Amino acid sequence: MDDQGAVVEALALAIAARLPVLLWGAPGTGKTTVVRAIAERAGVACETVIASIREPSDFAGLPVVVGAGGTAGVDFAPPAWARRLASAGEGILFLDELSTAPPAVQAALLRVVLERTVGDLELPAGVAVVAAANPPEQAASGWELSAPLANRFCHLDWPVDGHAVAAGLAAGWPVVPAPALPAGWEHRVPVARSWVGGFLRIRPMLALAVPEDPAGAGRAWPSPRSWDMAATLLAVAEAADTDQLVTSLLVRGAVGSGPGVELLTWLVEADLPDPEEVLADPASFRLPERGDRAFAALSAVAAAVAADPTPERWRAGWVVFGRAADEAIDVAASACRPLVGCRPPGEPVPPEVHRFAPILRDAGLLA
Repeated sequence: MDDQGAVVEALALAIAARLPVLLWGAPGTGKTTVVRAIAERAGVACETVIASIREPSDFAGLPVVVGAGGTAGVDFAPPAWARRLASAGEGILFLDELSTAPPAVQAALLRVVLERTVGDLELPAGVAVVAAANPPEQAASGWELSAPLANRFCHLDWPVDGHAVAAGLAAGWPVVPAPALPAGWEHRVPVARSWVGGFLRIRPMLALAVPEDPAGAGRAWPSPRSWDMAATLLAVAEAADTDQLVTSLLVRGAVGSGPGVELLTWLVEADLPDPEEVLADPASFRLPERGDRAFAALSAVAAAVAADPTPERWRAGWVVFGRAADEAIDVAASACRPLVGCRPPGEPVPPEVHRFAPILRDAGLLA
């Protein structure tokens, strides 16, 4: 897979997961065409909004006085493009020329990007937010993105390959894939969050690292929000069975190149067991020796049970934690909270729970 093909696949997966994604690239390189092609292949609407020619009220809503006298109030009416997306139920909101939007417009976009809320209208969950931007030095009257807006996106750099352009002009452009993910992929998100949590136990300084320079703050950087996005993107990449390059693009696009590479390297070296395999045969579980890896492995098991808390899985989870308590009860106790909170109705307390009773009582998790 070439670099541009990997970016297109990463873009399609982010759209399928309904995570905001931002394409960075020079003018005239096909960013808009690819976004529209993805929407066409998926059979959904694509509303293109040029951010640079809009006012803050185009995103925050136009104030309209309603009622009269003592019952008068103000509604924030959404624009026509938002009403069309709401009527369609699903689609893509494509915010073009984002780096030419002035600060006031960027501020109005914050709720649109993160919450898909335009004025008083909440867009349906089936609407994905995609943006495109030219580097400020290449944009007409370009601005750096504000840190709060930048931290809401997965950032993807749009490459241009001369050979690919030549082939496309001569023989036609490759078909853009329709975004699709298997049903139930969201169940792996808590597991991926556990992995990220294990990594941050040894790199806590990366939990929040806002770049001091405006250019860096306008791209991907680590925060609790972007780490959560990275975890979701890890689950997306796993569900799609994509290759390492696409996974790397997605993770680095969420938290930045350095932190993203560190996380991916840690995951490879940690060689964490699949929690579903552990639950299928809990007696075979072996606790990793290092504390960060042990915490990640146990947290993943607890998260997997919490995502589907059948009595059999809940009992298997406690077998795993009982074995872990023999070696590192403090690590096991700190990771077992999701397991405590997802007890199936009527299920008796297994004997392994008593190992953790004093710690859980101190934490207020056990009466």
